[in-house]
Order: sequence, then C-alpha cells, then structure tokens
Amino acid sequence: MKNMVLIVAGLLMLGNWEARPQNKVDFVKEIQPILQKSCVECHGPEKQKGKLRLDSKEATFKGGKDGVVITPGKADKSEVYRRITLPAGDDDVMPNKGDVLTKAQTDLIRDWINQGAEWPDGAVLASVAKKDEKAEEAKAVEVPKLPDYKPSAAELKAISKLESLGVAARPIAMNVNWREINFRAQGADVLDKALLPLKDVLGLVDLNLGGTKIKDADLANIKGLINLNRLHLENTPITDAGLVNLKGLAKLNYLNLYGTAVSDAGLKQIEGLANLKHLYLWQTKTTEAGVANLKKSLPNLDISTGAEFKEIAKKEEKKDEKKEEKK
Repeated sequence: MKNMVLIVAGLLMLGNWEARPQNKVDFVKEIQPILQKSCVECHGPEKQKGKLRLDSKEATFKGGKDGVVITPGKADKSEVYRRITLPAGDDDVMPNKGDVLTKAQTDLIRDWINQGAEWPDGAVLASVAKKDEKAEEAKAVEVPKLPDYKPSAAELKAISKLESLGVAARPIAMNVNWREINFRAQGADVLDKALLPLKDVLGLVDLNLGGTKIKDADLANIKGLINLNRLHLENTPITDAGLVNLKGLAKLNYLNLYGTAVSDAGLKQIEGLANLKHLYLWQTKTTEAGVANLKKSLPNLDISTGAEFKEIAKKEEKKDEKKEEKK
C-alpha cells in the first residue's frame, strides 16, 4: 500500500512538472534579432526568395509561393522550422548563405511557434546583416595600435581561473598579450563565477557580454578595465544605472546597447567617453532629443538608432498600399 501511495504521488508530481508552462519567448528581444540578422536580407523589402517576406507580421503569416510557412502552436507543422533545422549544405536550409542557426536559436523559434507565434502589432523588421558586415569591416580597420604589454602575475592568475571555467581569454593576435573575451555562449552560472577574475584582466581590449543575463551591479567589475576598446552589451537587462560603471573606460571606441532598457538618462553617463566612435541604440528607450544632446558632447560619434530601418519600413508600407489601391 505504501509503495502504491509513493507511485501515485510520483505520477502526480510528474504531471505537475509537465504542466508547467515554458518560459515565455520574448519576440522583440529573442526572435526579432534572429530574423533581422539571418532572414530578412533574403526575405524582406529588397529581396523575396520564394515570394516570401519575413519582415512584417502580415507578410510572414501570409507565406510565400509554397504556402503558409508558420502554423502557430505547431512548430513541427511549420515549414520555417523544418528548414532552419536542416543540415548545413542542404539545398533547402534557411538561411542558405552564411552560418546556419545555432541549436539555441532554432529552439527559441520552435518554442515561439509552439507558444502561438505572437508578433506584436507594428513590429516591422529590416535586415541588419549589411550593417553588421560594415561594423566588422570597421573593427578590422580600427584595431588600435597598441604598445607592447606585459601582464602581471595577478592577471595571469585571473586568465588561468577564467580558462578553468571554460572562458577563453584569447590574444587578439599572435605574440601579443592584449586579449578578447566572449561570454555570449556562456550560462549565467559561469558569468557569475567569472566576474571576479575578469576585473584583473587589465590587458582586455574586446569584451562581448551580448545576450547574457549580466546585471547593472555586475558592470562594477569592468570599470577598472582601462584598456577596453570594444564592449558588447546588446540584448542584456542593462539599464541606465549600469552605465555609470563605464565612465572610466577612456579608451572605449565601440559600444553596443541594442535591445536594452537604456534611456536618455543613460546617455548622460557616457558623455565623457571622448574616444567613443560607434554607438548602437536600436530598440532602446532613448529619444531623438537624447541622441542629439549626446552628439553635442561627442560630435565625432556615429550613433545608429535604427531610424534608417524604420524609414525603409515606411517606404515599403507605402508601396504595399499603392499596390492594394491598384487592385
């Protein structure tokens, strides 16, 4: 009898576990960046392979020449999901040029579709692939001419600790001690453990925290990285409060805040970064007025707010309206 009670209790617990809802996928923060980076270039305003557009809600759910590609609630019945999970080199794989999506990305799209494929009204996408290519070109051109650098014993110890956590502090070139670190593929537990040794890597010039769960208070660990040249904070929970820790990063040249909750108040925190040349503010809470004020302090700063994408979207909407009128 006792065993029977335990079995029933176990089944009830299993049922409760299975009934728990999946973590809700955020379209704007998690799906939109994937579509903009990997899909819209071939299925957007400029090009529509298979007569399919994935840059607006209406066009996406309308489908292409082969019919509907997304069936809300059923990823296994959705052509988009089938194609993004095909092996690299398959004739039908999407995207069919460049890198295929990672498993983490395809899992996000699967979960989003299974949860109903919610797409906020008014969310119109534009390709950022070309923008990214230009940014990479700029990166290649703007690698700073750095003097010889010799890490201290404390720094070498910190690098060893990071490597034991699975975090590579790679040299930016052969036979140099200036380093770069990418946390994008690391989990929150690794990031939490790595923050303490991170602050001792004074030869760090390129730090990628994009897509992580880093918090405002965590950025206190990087405020002493005085040689930092590039900082990725896109798609993180960072707010205005966190940017106060960037004030001492005098050599910072590139800062990506895309998809964060930063507002005009946060822009005030970076007015003193005289060497900052590239700032990305797509999908933030900043305003035209805030951006204009920052430009007064940093006239040589190139600020991308995504306004160019909105303009493209408006033009495409007008074209579609004219087509409808002619019908």
